[in-house]
Amino acid sequence: MAVPPAPTRPHQVAVLALDGVVSFELGIPSRIFDSARGPGGEALYEVTVCTVDGRPVRTEAGFSVAVDHGAEALAAADTVVIPPTHSLGSMAEGGPLPGPVAAAFEGIRPGTRMVSICTASYVLAAAGLLDGRPATTHWCDAAAFARTFPRVDVDPGVLFVDDGDVLTSAGAAAGIDLCLHLVRRDHGSAVANRAARHCVVPPHRDGGQAQYIERPVPEPTLASTAATRAWALGRLQEPLSLGEMAAHARMSLRTFTRRFREEAGMTPGAWLTAQRLELARQLLESSDLAVDLVAHRSGFGTANSLRQHMRSVLGVSPVAYRRTFQVAARG
Repeated sequence: MAVPPAPTRPHQVAVLALDGVVSFELGIPSRIFDSARGPGGEALYEVTVCTVDGRPVRTEAGFSVAVDHGAEALAAADTVVIPPTHSLGSMAEGGPLPGPVAAAFEGIRPGTRMVSICTASYVLAAAGLLDGRPATTHWCDAAAFARTFPRVDVDPGVLFVDDGDVLTSAGAAAGIDLCLHLVRRDHGSAVANRAARHCVVPPHRDGGQAQYIERPVPEPTLASTAATRAWALGRLQEPLSLGEMAAHARMSLRTFTRRFREEAGMTPGAWLTAQRLELARQLLESSDLAVDLVAHRSGFGTANSLRQHMRSVLGVSPVAYRRTFQVAARG
């Protein structure tokens, strides 16, 4: 089995804080990437927070952030992450990057992975990096963003969009999901799950999950589907039907489907597929089970079904996925 060479240095992540930066999202990349560790506890990422000129910037919360680095950090980065700012200026109306920001962007090496959190999508769009690409932003701003940048294929409903070397996320906590997704993409589920546990956050929310869920916490007088979701997680190998899940929840099919979508942000079928795919990924990373057996244990039934789902969602076959990540997962 061919294996990727071990990294000789941590992956360099530069976080660009613009004036008016939102403080919560500013801290997400450092928290997630610093928690991602190799089998010997070694750092897999090195995170540098910078501004365009190395000077402090004001946050939206009314305090300033002093940094140790300027735009030179962008030139050394493998990944650049831009948190949202409440001071978009003319970019909010489709204008170009401000001069200092444009000058800083000129130092970014070709092939650098570009990431925006929340409305920092305006910054990437103003730089022309989202033209002709799929992208997302906070659902409150999605309609205005689509009007402002008509060349961007905006998906207002998802948590994040991975378009290879350019990734965008929805608001606030979706930045956590996107950073964990990057760790999972780079080093596999085992490393990402450990980072999530360290940060006490959910280990995996798929990018296609709805970013706006009508009732994430059910009203006290209403029954929840949470117990049925926990029950189903222990039975992913079985061919669970919608009727069986509704019966377990003691609801009609119509009520169960509606309430499930309100609480989980997706249909029961889509949720089951996502959970089975996550289980299959973990089995491929952490075991030598044959692909047929992985497909059976994760509830896909056949290797062909698993292969189709993995190619559709991840763009790779089970064999290619295992080849990339199994060594890292074993530690």
